[in-house]
Amino acid sequence: MRLHLLDRSSLKNNSFNVTRNSYPYFLKIWHYHAELELVLIEKSTGTRFIGDAIEKFEVGEIVLIGENLPHMWLNDEAYFEESSKLISEAVAIHFKKDFLGSTFFETPEMSHISELILRAKRGVKFIDLKKSTIQEIRKLAKLSGFQKVMSFVTILNALAKHNNYKLLSSEGFINSFNKTESRNLDKIYEYIFKNFNTSISLNNVAAIACMNPSSFSRYFKRIHRKTFIDYVNELRIGFACKMLIEGKYSITAICYECGFNNVSNFNRQFKKITNFSPKEYLKKHKSGV
Repeated sequence: MRLHLLDRSSLKNNSFNVTRNSYPYFLKIWHYHAELELVLIEKSTGTRFIGDAIEKFEVGEIVLIGENLPHMWLNDEAYFEESSKLISEAVAIHFKKDFLGSTFFETPEMSHISELILRAKRGVKFIDLKKSTIQEIRKLAKLSGFQKVMSFVTILNALAKHNNYKLLSSEGFINSFNKTESRNLDKIYEYIFKNFNTSISLNNVAAIACMNPSSFSRYFKRIHRKTFIDYVNELRIGFACKMLIEGKYSITAICYECGFNNVSNFNRQFKKITNFSPKEYLKKHKSGV
């Protein structure tokens, strides 16, 4: 997946953008932009890529994505079939952190929202939000002027005070991606995301980084706080979880589809990362536990 910079700056005389998108499937592009993005999934399922996190997404999901954080919602295969009548629908709000002025969120009364914006650098998934907040997000596109701004600040206030959330991307990914001197890592992440389900080579990745393998290994571990192999295995297992949930392939087939060379190593890595065996994970998902 090649990383694209998208322009979300067209505000049409507004300080922030609110759109309700309805398509056969979401934009199939691994991308980033200067604006933060708040997303409410109304219809559709698939796999969510945010930074180095790969997870299944479902209807009702609400995620806040920080500025310049790479992301993509990839619909399930059924959405791309010619005969498909499925619809992907979401509410998306794009805004700059200074959309109300450079110091507005730096005031003592707004410090909790400033902290929310900092958390968003890793991507935030909100869990069990109040229905009233979800309804505020849905109604935002119908508002204008002062009402629209005040409603959005109210939404940000509710999100900032909501304590049940999950940070998505790793700190190491964010630190490396946001460092100016590390922009060359774009092509490394592109290579890893494109090849994580194949026999990916440390030597090849090190060559892309213009480093010898041992130096690259040390550098990668310092940034991500995990080895290159552990990082790739986590991506593979994340993809395996998605395939298990879809229920289209056997565990053995998923093992090889995700880039593992044998089932025993796949089972071992799956247990290490998720604390469940593939069978236990599948049973847990089916039971709704």
